[in-house]
Order: sequence, then C-alpha cells, then structure tokens
Amino acid sequence: MSKEIIFDIETIGDIRDLSTMKITVVSIYEFENDRYTSFEESELGTLWSILEKSERIIGYNSEHFDVPILNRYYTGDLTVLPHLDMLKMIRESTGKRFKLNDLAQATLQIEKSADGLIAMEWFKEGKIDLVKEYCEQDVKVTKELYDFGRKNKMLYFPTLTGEISPFPVNFEPVVVAEGAGAVGSGINLTLPF
Repeated sequence: MSKEIIFDIETIGDIRDLSTMKITVVSIYEFENDRYTSFEESELGTLWSILEKSERIIGYNSEHFDVPILNRYYTGDLTVLPHLDMLKMIRESTGKRFKLNDLAQATLQIEKSADGLIAMEWFKEGKIDLVKEYCEQDVKVTKELYDFGRKNKMLYFPTLTGEISPFPVNFEPVVVAEGAGAVGSGINLTLPF
C-alpha cells in the first residue's frame, strides 16, 4: 500500500506577497488509509508527523506556493521531503502552465467546485466547513488527475479551438538508494536530535 499523500492548502492574505499569506485549511488524502482529512491552522501539529512518514507528498503548484507557506509553520524543512509538484512536471513536459481545473475538465470531465478567492471569503464569514469541503474537493481532483496520469502516462489539455490534446507525463517516484536518508522512514523530523 502506498504511503503517498496528496495535499492542498487554503490561505488568506495578499496573493501578490506570499509572506502575508496565512493558512486557513490544509487537506490531505492518504493512499495508505484511503482517507481525506482537513486541518485548521491550530491543528497543524497533527499534520507534521503524517507528512514526515509519507513516501512522497504530491500537490499542484505546490513547490512555489503550498510548500513555502507551509514551511513557515513547520519547525523543520518540508523541502527535504520527497515531493511531486504535478504542475512542475506538466510544465517540463509541455512548456506551459495549465490550471488544475482545465486539465481536470479535459482529462476527466470533472471540475473544481469553487476557487481560492471564494474560499477566502468563506473563511472571513466564519464558514470554515465550506473551506474544508472545497479544499478536500481540490485534493480529490488532484488525486484523480494524478491517478489517471500515473496509470496512462498522459493527461489532456484544452486547445484554443476547444479540442483536447494529449501530452505525456511521468508521475513515477524517483528511486532513491536504500539508506540514503531518513525521510519516509518513520523518524519524526520535528523533534530536535
């Protein structure tokens, strides 16, 4: 059973300045348990050991957005965890950046339920349950796109003429020599040694 984790974050702040962004919700999908879980900012301490024990964390635009923001809350360094940023891999394959929703519509005929700006408004209105629901749905879309890409070695994007066009992807984990590091070994990296 895979110990990979799909994740996404919701934030509030000035999107033009990531240093102002605060986490409202982090949602994950654990392949090992076939479970979705959401964490509010005050519950992030519970999330760290789950991420540390994963074989790989997987997100969409996570290398430049999610991980840097999450890293401000973490006592260690999340960038040392095995990580797949699907958008980064897609950009390397196509030379283009695509919205998650566009790829999900073209590949799976599904779409996101809202967007991050609406989630910010929900948070301001105290509707945290809606933020969690939205974030988990984003994780589900990401997971289904990941599963499709890993199985079929391709995804689809919409062209300007409304057609869909395939492109290759490789979401397979990078094989690391045994004993090459403690990440994923169950060692809690948040504790001082």
